[in-house]
Amino acid sequence: MNKYHKMKIAGLDRDLIICPVNDKLDIAGFIMFSDVELTVACATELLKKAPEFDCIVTAECKGIPLAYEMSRQSGKKYFVARKGAKLYMKDPIKVDVKSITTVNVQSLYLDKSEADQMAGKRILVVDDVISTGESLKALETLLRATEGNVVAKMAVLAEGDAADRTDIIYLEKLPLFFHD
Repeated sequence: MNKYHKMKIAGLDRDLIICPVNDKLDIAGFIMFSDVELTVACATELLKKAPEFDCIVTAECKGIPLAYEMSRQSGKKYFVARKGAKLYMKDPIKVDVKSITTVNVQSLYLDKSEADQMAGKRILVVDDVISTGESLKALETLLRATEGNVVAKMAVLAEGDAADRTDIIYLEKLPLFFHD
Protein backbone atom coordinates (compact mmCIF):
# COMPACT_ATOMS: atom_id res chain seq x y z
CA MET A 1 0.00 0.00 0.00
CA ASN A 2 1.33 3.42 -0.96
CA LYS A 3 2.00 6.07 1.66
CA TYR A 4 1.33 9.75 1.02
CA HIS A 5 2.31 13.09 2.50
CA LYS A 6 -0.58 15.57 2.57
CA MET A 7 0.29 19.18 1.75
CA LYS A 8 -1.35 22.48 0.94
CA ILE A 9 0.50 24.05 -1.99
CA ALA A 10 -0.54 27.44 -3.41
CA GLY A 11 -3.84 27.02 -1.55
CA LEU A 12 -4.54 23.56 -2.99
CA ASP A 13 -4.56 20.26 -1.10
CA ARG A 14 -2.39 17.54 -2.61
CA ASP A 15 -1.28 14.02 -1.59
CA LEU A 16 2.36 13.42 -2.54
CA ILE A 17 3.42 9.79 -2.86
CA ILE A 18 6.31 8.74 -0.60
CA CYS A 19 9.22 7.37 -2.67
CA PRO A 20 12.27 5.50 -1.30
CA VAL A 21 15.65 7.04 -2.16
CA ASN A 22 17.67 4.48 -0.20
CA ASP A 23 17.26 2.27 2.91
CA LYS A 24 17.34 5.29 5.27
CA LEU A 25 15.63 8.05 3.29
CA ASP A 26 12.29 8.58 1.57
CA ILE A 27 11.09 11.68 -0.26
CA ALA A 28 7.63 12.89 -1.20
CA GLY A 29 7.25 12.88 -4.97
CA PHE A 30 6.05 16.23 -6.30
CA ILE A 31 4.91 16.00 -9.90
CA MET A 32 3.30 18.99 -11.59
CA PHE A 33 2.83 17.22 -14.93
CA SER A 34 -0.89 16.89 -15.76
CA ASP A 35 -1.91 19.00 -12.75
CA VAL A 36 -2.87 22.19 -14.58
CA GLU A 37 -4.74 23.63 -11.61
CA LEU A 38 -1.66 23.32 -9.40
CA THR A 39 0.71 24.62 -12.08
CA VAL A 40 -1.40 27.74 -12.64
CA ALA A 41 -1.79 28.38 -8.90
CA CYS A 42 1.94 27.91 -8.18
CA ALA A 43 2.94 30.20 -11.05
CA THR A 44 0.57 32.88 -9.78
CA GLU A 45 1.92 32.69 -6.23
CA LEU A 46 5.59 32.64 -7.29
CA LEU A 47 5.10 35.65 -9.56
CA LYS A 48 3.71 37.57 -6.56
CA LYS A 49 7.06 36.96 -4.81
CA ALA A 50 9.31 37.55 -7.82
CA PRO A 51 11.49 40.64 -8.18
CA GLU A 52 11.54 42.52 -11.50
CA PHE A 53 12.81 40.22 -14.24
CA ASP A 54 13.19 40.04 -18.02
CA CYS A 55 13.17 36.29 -18.68
CA ILE A 56 12.76 32.91 -17.01
CA VAL A 57 15.10 29.91 -17.17
CA THR A 58 14.48 26.33 -16.00
CA ALA A 59 16.17 22.97 -16.42
CA GLU A 60 14.58 20.52 -18.81
CA CYS A 61 11.84 18.36 -17.49
CA LYS A 62 9.75 18.97 -14.40
CA GLY A 63 10.27 22.75 -14.29
CA ILE A 64 8.97 23.29 -17.83
CA PRO A 65 5.23 23.51 -17.08
CA LEU A 66 5.94 25.99 -14.28
CA ALA A 67 8.26 28.14 -16.42
CA TYR A 68 5.76 28.10 -19.27
CA GLU A 69 2.89 29.17 -17.03
CA MET A 70 4.95 31.89 -15.35
CA SER A 71 5.91 33.09 -18.82
CA ARG A 72 2.31 33.05 -19.99
CA GLN A 73 1.09 34.98 -16.95
CA SER A 74 3.93 37.53 -16.96
CA GLY A 75 4.33 37.94 -20.71
CA LYS A 76 8.09 37.33 -20.33
CA LYS A 77 10.05 34.85 -22.44
CA TYR A 78 11.29 31.58 -20.96
CA PHE A 79 14.24 29.37 -21.86
CA VAL A 80 14.91 25.70 -21.11
CA ALA A 81 18.37 24.35 -20.35
CA ARG A 82 18.21 21.05 -22.26
CA LYS A 83 19.48 17.69 -20.99
CA GLY A 84 21.11 16.92 -24.31
CA ALA A 85 22.62 18.86 -27.18
CA LYS A 86 20.09 19.27 -30.00
CA LEU A 87 20.75 19.53 -33.73
CA TYR A 88 19.53 23.13 -33.82
CA MET A 89 22.13 24.20 -31.25
CA LYS A 90 25.13 26.08 -32.57
CA ASP A 91 28.04 26.37 -30.13
CA PRO A 92 26.03 24.97 -27.17
CA ILE A 93 27.15 25.77 -23.63
CA LYS A 94 27.32 22.71 -21.34
CA VAL A 95 27.55 21.94 -17.58
CA ASP A 96 27.21 18.67 -15.63
CA VAL A 97 24.81 18.13 -12.70
CA LYS A 98 24.06 15.42 -10.12
CA SER A 99 20.58 15.59 -8.57
CA ILE A 100 18.97 13.64 -5.71
CA THR A 101 16.17 12.51 -8.04
CA THR A 102 18.40 11.10 -10.78
CA VAL A 103 20.77 8.14 -10.68
CA ASN A 104 23.48 9.37 -13.05
CA VAL A 105 25.26 12.65 -13.67
CA GLN A 106 23.35 14.66 -16.26
CA SER A 107 24.40 17.50 -18.51
CA LEU A 108 22.57 20.74 -19.21
CA TYR A 109 22.92 22.60 -22.51
CA LEU A 110 21.96 26.05 -23.63
CA ASP A 111 22.08 27.20 -27.23
CA LYS A 112 24.46 30.10 -27.85
CA SER A 113 21.69 32.12 -29.52
CA GLU A 114 19.55 31.75 -26.38
CA ALA A 115 22.49 32.75 -24.21
CA ASP A 116 22.95 35.83 -26.39
CA GLN A 117 19.29 36.78 -25.82
CA MET A 118 19.89 36.71 -22.05
CA ALA A 119 22.92 39.01 -22.13
CA GLY A 120 22.33 41.98 -19.87
CA LYS A 121 18.89 40.68 -18.84
CA ARG A 122 17.46 40.07 -15.36
CA ILE A 123 17.02 36.30 -15.16
CA LEU A 124 14.55 34.45 -12.93
CA VAL A 125 15.58 30.81 -12.36
CA VAL A 126 12.64 28.52 -11.56
CA ASP A 127 12.22 24.85 -10.71
CA ASP A 128 9.62 22.61 -9.14
CA VAL A 129 11.70 21.54 -6.10
CA ILE A 130 15.04 22.63 -4.71
CA SER A 131 16.64 19.93 -2.59
CA THR A 132 20.42 19.53 -2.64
CA GLY A 133 20.77 22.60 -4.83
CA GLU A 134 22.96 20.79 -7.37
CA SER A 135 20.58 21.43 -10.30
CA LEU A 136 20.34 25.06 -9.26
CA LYS A 137 24.12 25.36 -9.03
CA ALA A 138 24.49 23.85 -12.51
CA LEU A 139 21.95 26.30 -13.93
CA GLU A 140 23.76 29.22 -12.29
CA THR A 141 27.06 28.01 -13.78
CA LEU A 142 25.43 27.71 -17.19
CA LEU A 143 23.88 31.17 -16.89
CA ARG A 144 27.20 32.83 -16.04
CA ALA A 145 28.09 32.31 -19.70
CA THR A 146 25.05 34.39 -20.75
CA GLU A 147 26.34 37.57 -19.11
CA GLY A 148 22.84 37.96 -17.70
CA ASN A 149 22.02 38.71 -14.07
CA VAL A 150 20.25 36.06 -11.99
CA VAL A 151 17.90 38.18 -9.86
CA ALA A 152 16.16 35.31 -8.05
CA LYS A 153 16.06 31.55 -7.71
CA MET A 154 12.55 30.24 -7.12
CA ALA A 155 10.82 26.91 -6.59
CA VAL A 156 7.43 25.66 -5.56
CA LEU A 157 8.97 23.55 -2.78
CA ALA A 158 12.20 23.64 -0.77
CA GLU A 159 13.04 20.13 0.40
CA GLY A 160 14.93 19.30 3.59
CA ASP A 161 17.79 21.69 4.40
CA ALA A 162 17.04 23.79 1.31
CA ALA A 163 14.18 25.32 3.32
CA ASP A 164 16.83 26.99 5.52
CA ARG A 165 18.53 28.73 2.58
CA THR A 166 18.19 32.50 2.37
CA ASP A 167 19.12 32.74 -1.32
CA ILE A 168 15.97 31.06 -2.68
CA ILE A 169 12.29 31.97 -2.80
CA TYR A 170 9.76 29.15 -2.44
CA LEU A 171 6.14 28.54 -1.54
CA GLU A 172 6.29 25.62 0.90
CA LYS A 173 8.72 23.43 2.84
CA LEU A 174 8.86 19.76 1.88
CA PRO A 175 10.15 17.43 4.60
CA LEU A 176 12.50 14.51 4.11
CA PHE A 177 11.49 11.21 5.71
CA PHE A 178 14.31 9.43 7.56
CA HIS A 179 13.95 5.92 9.00
CA ASP A 180 16.13 3.18 10.48
